[in-house]
Amino acid sequence: MNKTIFKITKMDCPSEENLIRMKLDGISSIVNLVFDIPNRKLTVFHSGQIDQIEKSVLELNLGGKKISTEQTDQTEFKENADQKKLLWTVLGINLSFFLIEITTGIISKSMGLVADSLDMLADSFVYGISLFAVGGTLTKKKRIAKLAGYVQIILAIIGFIEVFKRFFGEEKLPNFSTMIVVSAFALIGNGICLYILQKSKNKKEAHMKAIMIFTSNDVIINLGVIIAGVLVNWLNSSKPDLIIGTIVFVLVTQGAFRILKLSK
Repeated sequence: MNKTIFKITKMDCPSEENLIRMKLDGISSIVNLVFDIPNRKLTVFHSGQIDQIEKSVLELNLGGKKISTEQTDQTEFKENADQKKLLWTVLGINLSFFLIEITTGIISKSMGLVADSLDMLADSFVYGISLFAVGGTLTKKKRIAKLAGYVQIILAIIGFIEVFKRFFGEEKLPNFSTMIVVSAFALIGNGICLYILQKSKNKKEAHMKAIMIFTSNDVIINLGVIIAGVLVNWLNSSKPDLIIGTIVFVLVTQGAFRILKLSK
């Protein structure tokens, strides 16, 4: 494998980085791109000749100039390894809370917890498929974001159907204390995930933006389920639980459309 360093004199911010990524996307010989914006340098790890890559960089008119090309034995890239570690962490947190919420939701007869557990499952699936996007091309990452959006829409439809059945079926009063306690712990878990994602250097990439949208929605949902639990106890009615279930799936749907917009 070869390593070529370019000096990009007009690369001042992430917008130029994204422009370069889109321009180089689709060149199969490129293995990895490393951007050093403060020093205005781009390092391209690639196989074969540099001619096509160099031509594409020059066509951007960003003051691109090839500095050097040399062979390298490097095959692992730190930013990819760090991103995978981050994704495995949030995947583990979400899978754990999916199992906790689906179990306690069924036992306590809480639609809010069941809905939130399905949202956690959707997030877990997204984190899982995002692991395959790490180090991939921009096109691949956008495809991952698009798939994530469609998954959320499907789960939202399933949720709406279940809420509708419970609204017009026999009333089952959920256990309000279980709703509050479990959602409080889930809120802490999602808060940790959001903090980890915000600290990521790759948070501007399409599939990482998708993950942050999901996690932000989760924090709002957890707060909603806690409030619903209080109202269930106060009103002695299952309606607040069903209402929060409906709101959850509206938020899921909105998040899905925002993600689909990112993937264009």
